[in-house]
Amino acid sequence: MEEKEIGEVSGYFSHVGVAAIKLSGKLKVGDKVHIKGNTTDFEQQVDSMQINKEDVKEAKKGDHIGIKVSEKVRPHDKVFLIE
Repeated sequence: MEEKEIGEVSGYFSHVGVAAIKLSGKLKVGDKVHIKGNTTDFEQQVDSMQINKEDVKEAKKGDHIGIKVSEKVRPHDKVFLIE
């Protein structure tokens, strides 16, 4: 499987389990991502995505999105799209 870097974590909201991600590529609901950092390393499917608290189906380079994550993430963790 191929992985392509599509963003970086800019923040994490532990009370809701949401990662804020600054995108450098495209992402859509249903895509599978791999989030990796010094202490972070897991894969998951993107079930929903928000921009400014609005649900969106896809996002593009430059967008700042929020996605629910199954594990804790940290700022500067890299986000990869699994193709």
